[in-house]
Amino acid sequence: MWTHRRPRGRDERTAPRDTTYGFLSLDEGAYFRSQVREAFAERGLEVTIHATEVSDSAGRHFALTDLAAVCHHDAGGRGRWPRVIRDHVDRVLRVADGPSPLDTLPHEELLTRLRPWVVTPDVLTPDAATPMAHTHARVVAPGLCEVLALDLPESVMPLTDEALSSLGDLVDLRRRALANLRALPLETHSILHGPDGIRFHVLTGESFFTSSRALTADQLTRDLTGHDLTSAGALVSIPNRYTLALSPITPATPLLPTLHGMTAFTTANHTHAVGPVTPDVYWWHHGVLTRLIHHHTGEPHLTRPAEFDLLLMRLTDDDAGERP
Repeated sequence: MWTHRRPRGRDERTAPRDTTYGFLSLDEGAYFRSQVREAFAERGLEVTIHATEVSDSAGRHFALTDLAAVCHHDAGGRGRWPRVIRDHVDRVLRVADGPSPLDTLPHEELLTRLRPWVVTPDVLTPDAATPMAHTHARVVAPGLCEVLALDLPESVMPLTDEALSSLGDLVDLRRRALANLRALPLETHSILHGPDGIRFHVLTGESFFTSSRALTADQLTRDLTGHDLTSAGALVSIPNRYTLALSPITPATPLLPTLHGMTAFTTANHTHAVGPVTPDVYWWHHGVLTRLIHHHTGEPHLTRPAEFDLLLMRLTDDDAGERP
């Protein structure tokens, strides 16, 4: 129910694997990198291939991991990779070589494009040139942080502290960014069902901020179901930036089976995904995300915060009280 078919024209899983991208065979990895090198060369750039990125003579670095995953998932198979890669290279070079939106867009449009972006801390790892670029980023849960970013037509631009200072007061900017996130239109909504009464909502789309809507699980629940969250909150996961899973908790929710079902879904849609975020599952409760499933050494482990244990006991008691 929660797995994907291998795209046509792909090597079998029994073929020797690429050492960096295990979802590619050794031969596919070599072909992928050769096409990346050719695509940059056709645009006048000689690049050095590294494990997960390329660099050019100007010291610019271009990540490859998402592009490799896009090729891996392309239904057209390996024959489409050259076009996919060249389209991607054209896009990143347009962004890299073009003027900064901070210099070209009106102030009000910049504020309209402002969003809170939920990412893993490694996305914001500073380089030597900008060691303190994102001190405004805040931890929203173990393994997740929020940075303010611009939602641009072809990219997302995480804003540095310096850029934010030119836009206004940080508290006001965060408030505006969150309101913008809440106002985003709904994308593709589906409901997944499983054994033992498992049922949860899945939101998917093309926005880089689809998964960031975990911050607004209360509003998202109203948008998806027409009902408010109960005081028990919701189970939430964000396996990749284009996917969010949500299960509002009600007295009828089989909580542990749903948690296990969402864990399986999240793991399946995190591994080898484009824009992976986290395989973990969280509890959204009064605006706070608490991690319930933590993947340690590749295996999911259930954490049992005291407040969540109390919720489990209350739901169990309510369920027992309703039985004849």
